[in-house]
Amino acid sequence: MSSTAYSQTDTSCPPQDVLNRRGKVLAAVVYVLYLGSIMAVVTAPIGVLIAHLRRRSAADWVESHLLFQIRTFWLGALGGAVVLAAWYLLGLIGAPSWVSWVLGYGFFTACLGWTIGRSGVGINRLLNDRAIDAPRSLLFGGATVSLTD
Repeated sequence: MSSTAYSQTDTSCPPQDVLNRRGKVLAAVVYVLYLGSIMAVVTAPIGVLIAHLRRRSAADWVESHLLFQIRTFWLGALGGAVVLAAWYLLGLIGAPSWVSWVLGYGFFTACLGWTIGRSGVGINRLLNDRAIDAPRSLLFGGATVSLTD
């Protein structure tokens, strides 16, 4: 009697490996959804929902990626809300329109670079089976960025 389903007595594929593989794929999907949000904003909320739902059932090193992704979304949303409020206040006080445009485009450009950077660091570490060193950081998870090997 042969079964293709995983059983508790099968030693060729221990549960931790299954947990690592499943979590790694989910974390990769979330990074792709975040990068896709550059073109279609709706993919980022889907990504953070997946990260929230799967965070507790992932291996520890994958959980650091999911926490990093959750913080990426919520910090970006918080920054967006602050800039939107500032933009609104600039309109209320009668600031020149170019000030609002500079604020909006500056924030958009910074947020774009920040999201791509965080996703790039996360994907690199995920592909090398490494945890995010500081998933609660505001920048790039404790990664040191250099142009040398």
